[in-house]
Amino acid sequence: MVTGASSGIGRETALRFARDHARIVLASRSEGPLREVARECRDAGAADVVLQSTDIAESNQVQRLFDMAVDRYGRVDVAVQSAANTAFGRFEDLPADAFEMIIRTNLLGSANVARSALAEFRAKRVGHLVLVGSLLGTVAVPNQSAYVASKFAINGLVRALRQENGDLPGVRVHGIYPGPVDTPVYGTADNYLGKTPVVPPSSVSAARIASSIVRATNRRHSSERQVGWFNRPAIAAYRYLPTLFDALIEPFLHLTAYTSEVGDPEPEQSVADRR
Repeated sequence: MVTGASSGIGRETALRFARDHARIVLASRSEGPLREVARECRDAGAADVVLQSTDIAESNQVQRLFDMAVDRYGRVDVAVQSAANTAFGRFEDLPADAFEMIIRTNLLGSANVARSALAEFRAKRVGHLVLVGSLLGTVAVPNQSAYVASKFAINGLVRALRQENGDLPGVRVHGIYPGPVDTPVYGTADNYLGKTPVVPPSSVSAARIASSIVRATNRRHSSERQVGWFNRPAIAAYRYLPTLFDALIEPFLHLTAYTSEVGDPEPEQSVADRR
């Protein structure tokens, strides 16, 4: 099962499992793009594909998704939660409802997927849960405060779930933490910054993140992994040179991650599932 499967990391993850001839359950809020991903998965060799429009921020919708998957296939072996939402702008310029939407999708949505997945896995004493976090769950940066807060929480959630499920070796919990990823989010996220975000030069492909996700589900133990060449230097600077990091990170981002073009807020355009 892959949530956030309509584009970006979720789409690439679904295609990667399809090439292994898996039976795949696809979920996102965008049913049209999801149907196209389902077609791509069938063409790539998936044994079977089923999809269901799902807002992961709604726990009842997530449980219906799992119920459908179990009714069709008898079990869920792997659950990958990759849906994410962000917005660019200073904290005080970000409307409260936009901030809350990001927290609902990224954190509460991940918790909803984890809750349904672990109930299924613990009953059968086997299964892999993968939560896609971010480098920004370890390193804080300006102008994405809601996203940073949600991803810091995901890191803690992954570790807590690993601890709580240590009694069942067959139940594995994985955290995958990408650095900047080349996905549509930079062009579709709500923007209250006055500049337009662009894919930074330090980005990696969504396909690389998908490969790390699939490798995690082949491990015999729970795991957490930073993915991307930029991650470890950024973490080292954040931890060991905090004053210098805080002084330089905003001008660095404005130089590498934004254009001078003015971006208009577009609060009606959610980017959930586009990570």
